Formats: sequence, C-alpha cells, structure tokens
Amino acid sequence: MRENVEEKLRSLPRGPGVYLFRDEGGDVLYVGKAKSLRSRVRSYFQRGDSRVGTAQLAERIADIEVIVTRTEAEALHLEQNLVKRHRPPFNIRLRDDKSFPYIAVTLADEYPRVMFTRERHRRGTAYFGPYANAKKVRETLDVLNRVFRFRPCEGPRPGRHSGIPCLDFHIDRCLAPCIGAITQTDYAEIIDGVTSFLSGDTETIQRELEERMRDAASSERFEEAARYRNRLSSIRHLAERQASDKRAVGTVDVIGLAVEADRAAVQVFPLRDGKMIDRYAFHLENVAGDDAQTVLEAFVIEYYGSAPSTPPEVLVPTAVADTSAIAGFLTARRGSRVEVRAPLRGEKRRLVELAVDNARLALESDSAQRAATRQRRVAALEELREVLNLESLPLRIECFDISNIQSESIVASMVVFVDGRPKNAHYRTFSIRGLDGQDDVGAMREVIGRRFARLRDRESDESFSQMPNLVVVDGGKGQLTAALAVMEELDLPRVAVIALAKREEEVFVPGLPVAIGLDRSSPALQLLQRVRDEAHRVALRFHRRKRGVRSMRTIFDGLPGVGPVRRRALLRHFGSVERFLEASQEELEGVPGLPQKTARALYAQLHKAGPS
Repeated sequence: MRENVEEKLRSLPRGPGVYLFRDEGGDVLYVGKAKSLRSRVRSYFQRGDSRVGTAQLAERIADIEVIVTRTEAEALHLEQNLVKRHRPPFNIRLRDDKSFPYIAVTLADEYPRVMFTRERHRRGTAYFGPYANAKKVRETLDVLNRVFRFRPCEGPRPGRHSGIPCLDFHIDRCLAPCIGAITQTDYAEIIDGVTSFLSGDTETIQRELEERMRDAASSERFEEAARYRNRLSSIRHLAERQASDKRAVGTVDVIGLAVEADRAAVQVFPLRDGKMIDRYAFHLENVAGDDAQTVLEAFVIEYYGSAPSTPPEVLVPTAVADTSAIAGFLTARRGSRVEVRAPLRGEKRRLVELAVDNARLALESDSAQRAATRQRRVAALEELREVLNLESLPLRIECFDISNIQSESIVASMVVFVDGRPKNAHYRTFSIRGLDGQDDVGAMREVIGRRFARLRDRESDESFSQMPNLVVVDGGKGQLTAALAVMEELDLPRVAVIALAKREEEVFVPGLPVAIGLDRSSPALQLLQRVRDEAHRVALRFHRRKRGVRSMRTIFDGLPGVGPVRRRALLRHFGSVERFLEASQEELEGVPGLPQKTARALYAQLHKAGPS
C-alpha cells in the first residue's frame, strides 16, 4: 500500500460523505458514499474482505479523496453527480441504461425540425420532457405532425432541392419548406404553435382549429372543414391524454431486485391510480460482493436521477434494511416527502414479491442467453483452431482493411476481437503515406509493417503492445503474401495470418494452393465475416471523416481570417461538416469569436462552392 494512502486512512473522518479512489494517473476508479467514511473506506483494505473485485480495486488505488456531507442523503446526491461526471469503471452501472426520451425542436435551424431524441447536447435546440414512455412520445409526434405539418425529415434547404416535393407534402403531412412552399416567417409561426402546445398551452391551437373549421364550413369548403375537424379531434385527444398523465403521476413505484454473482436485475412497476401502467426492466453490472441495499441505492440514483417524475411512495424488497438515504434523495428530487418502505404484508407486499419474481426471471433469462452466446463464440473459436490448424484458440484476432476511393485519402483500419467479441478500445486507424494510385496490396504492406514494428519496438500503447493469435487481412492472395513478407522482415514470433476474400467468402491460408471454402452456416466463417465487416465499417468511417476535413480545408483555402484554430472552432460549434456546410449567414454570424465580416465572406464562399 502506498504511503500517502496509509496516511489518509489514518486521518479519515467518522461522519457521512463521499469518497473517490483514484489511480496513478489521477483518473477516478470508484465513487462511493458512506454513513461513516472512516469505517467504510478502511473496509476496502482489510484482508478479510471477500467481495469479488475489491482486491483488484485496492491494488490500483493510488490516492483517496473524501468529501464530508451533513447527512447520508446529501452524500447520495453528491455520489450521483460524481458518478455521472466521472463514469468510474468499478461503479455499478445499468447495462441497458437508456436515457429517457425527449421531444427536440431544432430552433437554430432555418426551418426547425420536431423530433424524438434521447440526447440533450445540441446547441440551439429546445427539449421537452423527459417522458416515461418512448411509444407515447412517437405517438405524440405523429399527432403533432398531422396537426402542424412541420417537416419530418432533415431535407435540403430551399434553393438546394430538385423542386419536386416528397410524398409527405402530397398526403398533407409536410408544408415542403425544402421547395420554398412556405416562407420562413410562416413556418416559424407553425413551430411557435408546436412549442406552445408542448409547454402546456393546449387551448390556443384548439381554438384556432375550431375557428378555421367553422370558417371553412360557413364558406362551404367542406373537405377543408373536415380536415380541420380531424386535426381538432386528434389534438383534443392528445391534450386529454397529457392532462390525464399529469393527474395520474405519483401513486406508487414498486421495485423488484435480484442479485447473482457480479450481475443484478431490477424491475420497476409504476402504479397510477391503482393500475399498473408499464414495466421497466434493467440489468446492472459490477455488483460483485455488494449487498441488496448498495445495489438498490446505485440503481435509484441512476434511474430517478433522470426519470420524468418521482412518486410519493416507493416500495422495495425486504432485503433492503435501511431506506432513509434513498427516501432523503427522492424527497429532494420530488420537492415533497417521498416514503420508501419494504411492506411486510398485504397487497403491497404481494406487488413487491411479483416484481422480485420478475427480476429473478429476467436475471435467469439473461444468464441463459449469456451462456448460449458464450457457447456460440467458443464453438466458432474451436472451429477456427481446427480448420486453420492453430496451436491455440485465437483469443485475440486482429483484422486489417483498406479503404481507397479514387486513390484519394487511402486509409486502413485495425479492429480487434478478444474472446470472439469486439474490443473497441483497441481499434486503430492509419493514414497510408507515400503511395501513388490505387494499390491495396502496397497499402496492406504498409499498415501491417507499421502495426508490427510498434510491437517489435515494445511501444506502451495498450493495443499495439499485444501479440495477436490470428491476423486477418481483407483481400486475397496478394494481400496475404504482402502481410507475410513484412512480418518475416520484422523477425517476429510466428503469428497465424489468413486472408478473407469478399466475393466468394474464401479463406486463403499460407502454404495451401487453393482457398478453404467454409459452409455459410459455419460459426467460424460467421465470426470471420463479423470481424471483416467491422474492419470495413471502421475504415470507411475514417475515410469519410478525412474527406470531410479535406472538404473544409478546400472551402477555407484562400479565405482571409480563417486559420486552423477557427476551422476547429467552427466544426466544434456546428458538430459536423454537413451541418456547417448548410449553415445560414445568421448562424455563421452567431459563432462565438467569428467576426461578422469573416462570417459573411465565409457564407459567400460556401454559397459559391456549394456542399462538397
């Protein structure tokens, strides 16, 4: 144990608070809360601690940081914020944690969109929600689109369109701003109506539709009046449903929990007015050795930290002994008292038992699926070893692919599969240098040489420093020969190398005059295809990114006042090359730090060049 850690263990406070374990690089490994910081933090360094993963965590701790709070509930709040900020690798996490859905209105766009999203990071966008049910959000968007007829697609801006509107215009689901069928001012009024409705003003649009319906009927425009009648009916139904949802919020949430080894399953049954309106299922990882209370607390700060509402009562299993910290956290979230309890009898206990049974069933099902998936992966690896005559299972597979379109920006990708699964953190990409024309074999020679030279030179890179059991090159005999020649030149330990040809899915192996033909249903071939397809996807994505950067440089070339720093600022502001290329003059003038004169010159250049 490091001296500074020992010193801090001796001086830990006895009160409640939050503790952070950091590694040698200062990165946060784990965030926890405690009723007594002194006893809780010290427990990680006691020899008798049998919790799985605790020893592994303790070995990596280089520093301890504590934050004292007044209460345990306050500590739970702080823990939630710190876990969200740092995402520590040893903390319990929801494996299938989806953010709650929102409705986004892209107000910064010339003709804003109204759309479903689970993200909340785009500038100039208004977000409404969160909502508890994604299906209802999509139904709401469908009704709003029928009533307001905002554009449902990204669509090109006016002046950059063929002039022929799409089907949505013809079925009265879009006002076709892309062909200039509606002015920006009139479209803005439409969007104002949408945002007003989503903000709770449901009466205004109903009055407007009713007036238009009566006006059309009095003028004997009966088809038009019927359309307004249908829209009015849809919007009234939607408004009533939203009002009903708001009135119903807050009866009780029933939580069921099941824990097994390093995983847990949680089921949430929301009951409103005594009726179960939905069921939410979650799986948690990194729970090894934690008791039910610790697991539930971790779930509560994740789930209710972003949930659309908090009910006045939450029911939990009897295995959770102390609910005071959870109750304090939820009370602060709700703004009024929340009762958290483990019922011992009656209907509420039956509901908790039902939720627990469902959680246990979900955990068993997940375990069975994991076992089946693991079995398929092992079968594929075993078959590869047998077919390719390998000395051991190919636990680490590296695959290389070249992306070369019209001899421009030749790039390569290296993807890594460990134990039959992709290891994204070990993916690498390469820009090919010094090649003229389309030379896939030469490019493969270069990328293999660069990758294994780094292994030979014992670079500290976590991916390049590891020796693969199997190397797969995308291509045929030419690529295979090039890869083998380079590895022989580098005088490396023997590594199995094969080539996989796309057309017939043939496997070329050194020393065999003809390719190996594997059955299409073969687990080994299916694994090789997944690896190859992933390498192709990564290479293509990198190639597109480089082309986008080059397009931006072409546009900026010769433009005074826009150097590398401003290029990066523009890309960061707009989020993508495509979004930047479609920016209006007003949007460019709104970029922080970009002078108005430069913004106008840039807009003129963009308008002249058009999107690349």
